[in-house]
Amino acid sequence: MPPLLDGLRILVLEDEFLIAMDVEQLCRDNGAAEVEIARDLTDMDGRKVASHFDAAIVDLMLGGTSTLEFAFGLREAGVPFVFASGYTDASEIKASFPGVKLVGKPYSGEDLVQALADACGRTAVRQG
Repeated sequence: MPPLLDGLRILVLEDEFLIAMDVEQLCRDNGAAEVEIARDLTDMDGRKVASHFDAAIVDLMLGGTSTLEFAFGLREAGVPFVFASGYTDASEIKASFPGVKLVGKPYSGEDLVQALADACGRTAVRQG
């Protein structure tokens, strides 16, 4: 069975350097073909991202700036994504983005990869 993220081009929106590096390696270890990290929203447009990436992992806040407008653009463009955040109030996310998973920090790598794979319509047979 191929890795869950096999061949995907993934955008990671994360402003904390060490977390971003860990997520990049996690994606590569699970088969991602390309992983790009963005630490802020400068020159980022969710609708334009669709031509460059197959999926995204989006932190809710980048340097104090909300990423919700960007996420609306991703959804509009049909790019599957998950939120990964330390913010625990998920009510706005659930209301605005039904069906989009919010993986809370600190998260396990397995949970994040599984959530992104699910968003992309890929499933895994769980062991155990």
